[in-house]
Amino acid sequence: MIWQSHTCFKTLAVALALFSAAPAATVRGRVELVSSHDPNVRRHTDYSGVVVWLEPASGTPVIPVSVGRAQMVQKNKTFTPHVLAISVGTVVDFPNFDPIFHNAFSNYNGQVFDIGLYPPGTTRSLAFRREGVVRVFCNIHPTMSAVIVVLRSQYFATSAKNGAFEIADVHPGSYRTHVFHERAEEETLAALTRTIEVGDLPVELPAVQISESGYLELPHKNKFGKDYPPTSDSGGYTGTKP
Repeated sequence: MIWQSHTCFKTLAVALALFSAAPAATVRGRVELVSSHDPNVRRHTDYSGVVVWLEPASGTPVIPVSVGRAQMVQKNKTFTPHVLAISVGTVVDFPNFDPIFHNAFSNYNGQVFDIGLYPPGTTRSLAFRREGVVRVFCNIHPTMSAVIVVLRSQYFATSAKNGAFEIADVHPGSYRTHVFHERAEEETLAALTRTIEVGDLPVELPAVQISESGYLELPHKNKFGKDYPPTSDSGGYTGTKP
């Protein structure tokens, strides 16, 4: 019995070593946003914040054993980065670098959470264990918003301002490409799914155009499901419940 266990462990170790040593490629591409009403897109050709990820064409997506941590900073009454892509299980830190209180929360789809009110110079952390799109807001400042895209994949990237993205160390195989953009409808994004083959050479994907037509920005409520008070974004903590 001991000999069999030792043999199984050795076989697994060899398999992991071979997998680690297997050739890996880089998948590159570019996204373009069209039919947009956003000033940053129309005036500055800003195509940042689009998440692109790969999932095996067959079988279950591989989640890294160690997913580590990520950070979403609160400074100048802004969440940075505005769009954060992570693997399931990642712990996200929410440091408050403003001289005022903040209260990050989400009650829209994805993982519902409320990390509470906390003062300047402190931080709160949360593990994201559920796949999905998490829309983040501040209960004190209605203009603050962000998106956390939680993925069952280790292969993902977020586009730069010029729309370019790069996913490194992708092991050979067949994959489906998926795209998320916060101002695109689900049907639009689903239609952009493609199947690609990855070998040991870099893969250059054709440009992907994402339409924002049909997008309508709606006001959100505070964490109590109520409208924000008129003075809630004028400065620091108001401290009142509805």
